Amino acid sequence: MSELQDLTTLVRATTPLLVIETVDEQRVIDCFRHVIAQSLRPLWRWTITDGLGRLDFAHADPDVPPDVTTTLEAIRSAPDPGVFLLFDFHPLVRYAMSQRMLREIVQRQRSAAHTVVLVGARVELPEELEALALRVPLALPDLKELAGIMRGEAAAWQREHGRRLEVDNEAARTIVRNLVGLSASDARRIVRKLIYNDGALGQHDLPELMQSKFELLNRSGLLHYEYATASFADVAGVRRVREWVQRRRAVFLSPESVPMLDPPKGLLLLGVQGCGKSLAAKAIAGGFSVPLVRLDFGTLYNKYQGETEKNLREALASTELLSPCVLWIDEIEKGLAGGGEDGGVSRRVLGYLLTWMAERKAKVFVVATANAVHELPAELLRKGRFDEIFFVDLPTEPVRAEIFRLHLERRKLPVENFDLPALAKASEGFSGAEIEQAIVSALYDAIGADATPDQAHLLAALGQTRPLSVLMHEQVDALRQWASGRCVPAD
Repeated sequence: MSELQDLTTLVRATTPLLVIETVDEQRVIDCFRHVIAQSLRPLWRWTITDGLGRLDFAHADPDVPPDVTTTLEAIRSAPDPGVFLLFDFHPLVRYAMSQRMLREIVQRQRSAAHTVVLVGARVELPEELEALALRVPLALPDLKELAGIMRGEAAAWQREHGRRLEVDNEAARTIVRNLVGLSASDARRIVRKLIYNDGALGQHDLPELMQSKFELLNRSGLLHYEYATASFADVAGVRRVREWVQRRRAVFLSPESVPMLDPPKGLLLLGVQGCGKSLAAKAIAGGFSVPLVRLDFGTLYNKYQGETEKNLREALASTELLSPCVLWIDEIEKGLAGGGEDGGVSRRVLGYLLTWMAERKAKVFVVATANAVHELPAELLRKGRFDEIFFVDLPTEPVRAEIFRLHLERRKLPVENFDLPALAKASEGFSGAEIEQAIVSALYDAIGADATPDQAHLLAALGQTRPLSVLMHEQVDALRQWASGRCVPAD
């Protein structure tokens, strides 16, 4: 049943008190204009600035002044059953007289069978009224309505500028799909911004659209939008991860379900610190050509009972509205390893996360990264939680040579002046991050000596570095042994 059918049924059933939480007041008015066309009841609106007046007739002046007692008395004495939209009225019913009068109207004491609708961004009612109220969620605009908003804004721009708007039809359809999850007013504001930027709608508008949508949905600040995703061409190694993503890309992005194939759900990337798990997560988003959103468990935890779980629910709900996207949970073990020392919060967080991972319908691909596998709960590692568990090991000699090449090119150094195989051999046991820092150190040494960076500077920097595989040999070796035979090698 559609939203309008729901509201029409409730009004025809003379439901006495409805509550609608929304900031999109015009959408509420538009919905009830359609409703009264079916139910043939008068429609009234009240605001503290304008008072009570009819919406289904054009009136120059309000019928009833904004005084609360006068308004409620006018509603109670109205002879014909009507629909009364009361905007931001709920704070006023905490007064004893107002609460009593509204209860009598709702309970039909010396009153016709009216339907009173309390509308506000957040409507909190006294217990006595909450028990009598029916809360009705206001559905967000669907694809058809969003397409109409885009057409309306495009037509308005063309009238204002006297010329035709340049539109890439495929990009326009993608923009409409990505507006899903926003209110009509927010969607209109974003579309208007995209159009007025350059008088066109095209593929170049998609990154700005996703950034604007993220900023609207992430008012709590629990998520981080990663503006710069990577390409697998920027990542040395992780060959199997790249091939895995390429095989599933079409299914993940398909607007329709593919027979016999479940959509890809996510990956768990285990590995040694500094070996490129974070960069691989960014490359996965780039491989799918979707936005990357990072969830930091540290921002979720709150000392008050139930707030942590609420934060997680809000963050995951916002992520679903951004779909299709990649959700990157970095160092997931740090958020789920509380054990019994946190009053069971980490267990409840884990339970909700696992339920969401199993039941979500939105196209949110989860990439979780972890360094300390022994701190991960067994429930998370069970087959089916993630599509695959990859282990990102210390880079092999050919991969280390590729890492040197990438970093030298990024710093505009002539690669042909360096012996990459010799550098790769000298960096045995180094992670990608340690190789990068050795290059940075060599550049500082060369610049300090007023010299051109060369092979000798890099070899000297490598010789002065003790990699993590040496400093934390036991821990790194234990992790590699655990992963052997349990995980799929990333390269």
